[in-house]
Amino acid sequence: MKKEQVLHCQFSAWYPRFRALTIRSAILPLPQNVKDYLLDDGTLVVSGRDDPPTCSQEDSDDDQAEEIQWSDDENTTTLTAPEFPEFALKVQEAIASLGGSIFPKLNWSAPRDAYWIAMNSSLKCKTLSDIFLLFKSSDFITRDFTQPFIHCTDDTPDPCLEYELVLRKWCELIPGAEFRCFVKENKLIGISQRDYTQYYEHISKQNEEICRCIQEFFKKHIQYKFLDEDFVFDVYRDSMSKVWLIDFNPFGEVTDSLLFTWEELTSGKNLKGDHSEGEAVEQDYPAFRCTNSKVTVQPSPYLSYRLPKDFVDLSTGEDVHKLVDFLKLKRNQQDDD
Repeated sequence: MKKEQVLHCQFSAWYPRFRALTIRSAILPLPQNVKDYLLDDGTLVVSGRDDPPTCSQEDSDDDQAEEIQWSDDENTTTLTAPEFPEFALKVQEAIASLGGSIFPKLNWSAPRDAYWIAMNSSLKCKTLSDIFLLFKSSDFITRDFTQPFIHCTDDTPDPCLEYELVLRKWCELIPGAEFRCFVKENKLIGISQRDYTQYYEHISKQNEEICRCIQEFFKKHIQYKFLDEDFVFDVYRDSMSKVWLIDFNPFGEVTDSLLFTWEELTSGKNLKGDHSEGEAVEQDYPAFRCTNSKVTVQPSPYLSYRLPKDFVDLSTGEDVHKLVDFLKLKRNQQDDD
């Protein structure tokens, strides 16, 4: 995998060419001070208001950053969230133009590993503060900033990057209708169920039809039109069997190979054995893999990014008994001191 291939998979590099095939989106340059804030390892203090700003608020001198008070026995420290008024206004205008709710990402990654921290346990955002909360809690976003060319094999200096905030119109996508497609030398060699941790009966029953639809979509809209000949792309097949483009990813270890292994994909071994006996297998027919039974269902790969359940229960007050025990423990510690 070359650094140039990674650059070609940036959202702004492919979106203008494939705009008609994918979800409507807006791209905003990310100011340096916002990037610095997102990378700051300090206490998570999220800026922005719960409600979108109105025109009457724009010029108000009364807008103040939210303040969180952390106090102990003697001293009180005030943590003030930074504000980015000009950038916040651009973001809110873009969100409004996309219907009021969006799915955020950076040049390459979305904060899928941080969905658990949102109040709605979703990546659906309506304000800049929603986006900041997800981004500052995501290892995927941090990797975009700090290791964008990890696993690249060329020794050339890292190219200069212009980071961007991508806002995608929120759509209720069914996980069982998403698929990841692997392309080598401009040939579609493999298709994998995207949410491989779950069993979806309709995928097992309709796998040949799904494979045919994606293959037709690839040949008509994607093949020989992307900037590289080796790449990965994600699609969504809706209830009307129409296929939509979701994203592009580099063809390499930085991208999750899901139900394949990268050794299989790079060498081509074991791929032909995935076709059913009744299929008239063409030379360029892709291998198709899905979770075929409930026995093979696995836990979500994003669970390892979550906080311990006891910690979450304490922070939300969902388990009253744990909260009472915690307060008693703190009181006993204070008595001992």
